[in-house]
Amino acid sequence: MKIQQLFWCILAIIIVGCTTSTNDPSFIKKTTGRYLFNSDELIEVYFENQKLFLKWRGASSIEPLRVGEKTFFVKEMNEKIQFLTNPKDQITYISLVPKTKNDTLQYNYRKLAQDEKIPSEHLKENNFEKALEGYLKIKKIDSLDASIKENNFNRLGYQKLRNKDYTKALAIFKINMELYPTSSNVYDSYADALKVSGDTLEAIKYYKKSLTLDSGNKGAKNFIKKYDTIK
Repeated sequence: MKIQQLFWCILAIIIVGCTTSTNDPSFIKKTTGRYLFNSDELIEVYFENQKLFLKWRGASSIEPLRVGEKTFFVKEMNEKIQFLTNPKDQITYISLVPKTKNDTLQYNYRKLAQDEKIPSEHLKENNFEKALEGYLKIKKIDSLDASIKENNFNRLGYQKLRNKDYTKALAIFKINMELYPTSSNVYDSYADALKVSGDTLEAIKYYKKSLTLDSGNKGAKNFIKKYDTIK
């Protein structure tokens, strides 16, 4: 009987210890926030009724399964995670738990400072200069980064153009021009936005720029032929 009581006491201590260590105010304060998943994508960590939740890739209420005192399994990622402080910079990170003993512990996803924003957030808030600055920084680090693909900006720009959000369409195409100054298509797209917004003279200017990089751009040729009165 005493052994059975001892077992239940130990089990209670373990359960209480797990609960308090991961859900106490200091843990909540330490872990709550926005983490840089990649160069232009976030994981948001928040708590409701002392339960841990994540927002990630469109899912707003991912509830990780606690599998250890400070270890959680996120099925959407198929990863076990921990919240660790990197001794080099004293910043909290989401760390993926090594799958084997030979794997090195890494500090994968850095917690952002309170006022820190990624380029797409600046773009959403119409802070176009900051967005451009951020995307240029990404390109400098990795010119093949998926977040700065030319086609993605082009697609987003035309989406805004179809919605008659000319200011944002022009800003997005302008960012694309800065990122890819040797691409004929980025100037053609910017000219399209100018044309639709009613700025014919500026549209001609950028159609001409597009033609210097691609002389086979028939659409640009036809527009210039029709509207360019300055010879």
